[in-house]
Amino acid sequence: MFDTIVVGAGFAGSVLARQLASVNNKKVLLVEKRQHIAGNCYDSYDENGVLVHKYGPHLFHTSNKEVFSYLNQFTDWSEYQHHVLAVIDGQKVPLPFNLNALEMLFPKSMAESLEKKLIARFGFGMKVPILELTQTDDAELKVLADFIYDKVFVNYTAKQWGCSPDEISSEVMSRVPVFVSRDDRYFQDTYQVVPTHGYTKMFQSILDHPNIHLMLNTNYNDIVSVDAKSGTVALFGNDFSGDFIFTGMIDELFSFTFGELPYRTIDFSFKTLQKEYFQEVATVNYPNNYDFTRITEFKWIHDLQTKNTTLLREYPRDYKGVANEDENPCYPVFKDENVSRYNQYKELAVQFPQITLLGRLAEYRYYDMDDMVARALEVFEHKFA
Repeated sequence: MFDTIVVGAGFAGSVLARQLASVNNKKVLLVEKRQHIAGNCYDSYDENGVLVHKYGPHLFHTSNKEVFSYLNQFTDWSEYQHHVLAVIDGQKVPLPFNLNALEMLFPKSMAESLEKKLIARFGFGMKVPILELTQTDDAELKVLADFIYDKVFVNYTAKQWGCSPDEISSEVMSRVPVFVSRDDRYFQDTYQVVPTHGYTKMFQSILDHPNIHLMLNTNYNDIVSVDAKSGTVALFGNDFSGDFIFTGMIDELFSFTFGELPYRTIDFSFKTLQKEYFQEVATVNYPNNYDFTRITEFKWIHDLQTKNTTLLREYPRDYKGVANEDENPCYPVFKDENVSRYNQYKELAVQFPQITLLGRLAEYRYYDMDDMVARALEVFEHKFA
């Protein structure tokens, strides 16, 4: 009945399912445990007529022309330049921390001196990972590095990841660098957009193909079984010899053979205010105060004429495991010991040639949206084309 099973209807599973269906003419069964497609990109209009992102703000940005052109088939775009402020010592300053933030938080003469040293050492327009900046041998720059580390990163990282910055992978820490520039935009990519009618509509278009059969509200392990000893896959109790593409948690796929991998999740709290706007930009981070990490106001992202506004506060915490069905694992926790455990699962997966692991949870790594699309297209070209 089906040539391929794909688990997960986020970017990873949806793009690969589309390619297999449209290019290879494969009959694809796409299985999704949630009641909706689009994964964590899922959005919908609330009672105020505001288009909200249910799992936190998703802002599409890329310099990859191939990825952008590919998605152009499925959506129209609206230009959107994302700005983020962080509350530091009672002031709202640009994030990533840049020369404007430096000027706002330091005495004028000291800010001017630090700016000159930053430009001389790293170059204007460069992005410097905070852990690299803390290694500087210049006493004045070291003061700046320690200030940024303490005020911007330490407490925010503790809330977001449940650990200190030096415990987490440098790949994660480098995502929010110190920017030696006065460009207040959060991203500097060539293309910075959001789907005009939302991500859910775009995913509907991606999955609109007669060869794709979608099963929502279905746990894959209710219909698919993987035998870790024999290396076989079964669908509805019958041997399945086709390709099995998995975008969920790799430790769950292999029955936690080597133990559970840690993930972080987020509790999302939405609130309506009877006012036009609440804050100056779409997202304001709170690295040092409160138990939430940030507030997002969606009207800044999608230009909507509504009298009320909708806010989202995010409360990160540890993922409690698959026994809690309402839990949503958002991020792998990138510590050395966790990566070592993942590698055990990865080595086990090699024994299953019909299984393809794809995505943030299956590959235990962080992907931006454009990176995930690029990865899905790459996997298709290298393995299935």
